[in-house]
This record gives sequence, C-alpha cells and structure tokens, in this order.
Amino acid sequence: THNKLLVISFDGFRWNYDQDVDTPLLDYLAEIGVKAKYITPPYVTMTSPSHFTTITGRWIEDHGVIHNMMFNPQTLRKFSIKATQNMSEWWDNGVLPLWITAQNQGLKAGSFHYPGGNANYSGQTVYKALAEAFDHPDGDEKEWRDNIDIVMKWFNEDGLDFVTLFYGEPDVTGHLHGPETEQRRTIIKQIDRTIGYLLEAIEKNQLKDKLNVIITSDHGMTTVKKEPDVKEIRLSDHINFKDTVKFDILDYGGFGMILPKEGKEEELYQALKVAHPNLHVYKKQEFPEGFHYSKHERVLPILLYGDLGYSVNGRLILYVNKGDHGFNNSEMDMKMIFRAFGPDFKKNYTAEPFDSIHIYPLMCKLLGVIPEPHNGSI
Repeated sequence: THNKLLVISFDGFRWNYDQDVDTPLLDYLAEIGVKAKYITPPYVTMTSPSHFTTITGRWIEDHGVIHNMMFNPQTLRKFSIKATQNMSEWWDNGVLPLWITAQNQGLKAGSFHYPGGNANYSGQTVYKALAEAFDHPDGDEKEWRDNIDIVMKWFNEDGLDFVTLFYGEPDVTGHLHGPETEQRRTIIKQIDRTIGYLLEAIEKNQLKDKLNVIITSDHGMTTVKKEPDVKEIRLSDHINFKDTVKFDILDYGGFGMILPKEGKEEELYQALKVAHPNLHVYKKQEFPEGFHYSKHERVLPILLYGDLGYSVNGRLILYVNKGDHGFNNSEMDMKMIFRAFGPDFKKNYTAEPFDSIHIYPLMCKLLGVIPEPHNGSI
C-alpha cells in the first residue's frame, strides 16, 4: 500500500521569500525533507493556469486553462477568477486532473480551495471539494489552522488518500503592498507558524509515518514599475480601440491578448509592435514555442507581454497593484518554492531547480497511480 499525500499551495510564494525573514519551520522542513533551490512555473505565470499544470502534468496549451478568467470572445463576456472556479466548461477540456485519475483507480481525493477542484471532469467530481466563498478572507490565521484540522479529518475519518490545499497568501499581500515590503515579510512569518501547526497536527493525528507532504506555489511576484520611474505601457496611446479591437484581455498584470476586428489584425500588430520598448508583441502563430502556451484554440490572435515589472495596460492605467506576475517564466522573480517531507522523501536533500510540470509524475508515483499522458518526467 502507498502512503497518503497532501499538497499545499501557497499562492505567489516567490522562491526567495524565506531568505529575508526568520523562518525556523521552513528551515526545519529542509532538514527533515527535500528542498528545491527553486522551481519554474509554466507560462503564463498566473494562478489557475499554473495550478492546473501542477495537477495535470500538462502544458497550458494542452490543458486549455489559459487564463484565470473564463472568457468568451463571441459574447464578449469575462468572468472573475472566483466565478470561473464554478464553470466546468473552462476546466473540463479532456485532460483529467489527478484527483479524478486517482479516484478512477480506487483512491479517494479531496480539494480544499484548490483551483479547478470544484469543476466536473467528464461528468465526475472530486469526492470532497470545498470552494472559496466570494468574501473569503485570505489572511485569517485561525481559518488557516481550521483548514488544516479539516484536512486531517478527511484523511483520518473520511479515508482520503490525496488532498490538495490552497492558500491565497502571500499573493494577496504581494499584490497589495509589493514583494519587498514589511507586510510581505509578516505574512511569510504567518505561513511559517502555520507550517508549525501543520507538523503538530500530523503528529497529533498519527499520520507522521503514512503522510507525504508537498509544499509549493504557482508563481512568484515582482514590484510593478510605475511613473515617474519608468514610462508605463498604455496601449490606447498607440491604437484606437474602437476601430481595431473586438475583444481584449488586458489590465491583468504582465500579459495580455487581443482579438482584432475583422481585417484589422495587421494594422493593430504593426502599431503595437513599435508601441513601447518594454512591450513584446506577437501574432499567435509566431509566439515562442518554448512557452508551450499559444497553440490552444482559446488563445487570441495577438499576444503581448511586458518586461519584468511592466504591466500591460489597455485604455487607462487603473492598476493599483504594487506587485504583480504574469511575466516571463525565465525571470527569477517568477520562480517559486518547493518543499517536501514524509516517509517517502529523502532527508536534508537540496534538489536542483526543475519545472513545476514534473510535480505530476512525482505525485502519481507517491500515490501508486498510473498517470495520464503528461509532459513531465521524474
């Protein structure tokens, strides 16, 4: 028989966030388990797309969750990240996440606030699934502990074998205040205390010898570059939206997409190409293949991304975030953490950096699950 597995994701936990804060418990995890120097998210470095790569082992262009927001360029509708969690049609694209595969092979799985955990896949649901409420507080330390207690019950009383647990911090604080701030250091200390609580809970519930734990994230965070330090990107300075743009996904960090009006693609592309020295503009078919992003049918015809810290603003600069992501996944500020411990992991071992897509076959191996076709390897 295989041991149980808990995967905890702390949203926006940049790879080096523990280096300017005292984190005794994260340090202790490195002693009793495995630590990667850092791991690399898929492109685009965004919450739902990246989490779905982790749980499927597929590149974003293969699994189809290409953005946090479900959108429909025909009806011109967009849905918030929270609303999108309940829209199975955004998630269920023929690629099965590990919860469902594990269940099909006789295991019981649960998802606690993890992106994608509340959708149906080929008509199947995750056995235990909790969605975040619309007014869910992200930084409530007591709630964090309660969530761990619930997950322990899932393992011990409900017989679950595999659980994913998601926390919205330190992402929320990184956006609101910026990554290089005292507020961000404070939330890292809270995460460290929570890991202490987790270790106590594992002990108390007699799971120490039969539970493996992976702690990871979805992307990093960087400080948004602002006027007057830099000239910000604002596309309306260079194009006429009314004449050329049918639908767009802009004002969402370092990445954007545009559906041009009929016959306007070339004009739009040429105008944007020279718009700003820190803006990269591509036609879909010319987008760099190494990103493994643009081949999906949902991807709009024109893609844009900013250099590190340059937000892709559309009509106005209404962006209040001090920190952001969505930037090139080769940037160090986009890299994130990986820690693991438990009976099946080496102790006091530091792994070389790897891509987060490889977490999927590792989870399958730990659970004894035969994987679906995937892009990762161990």
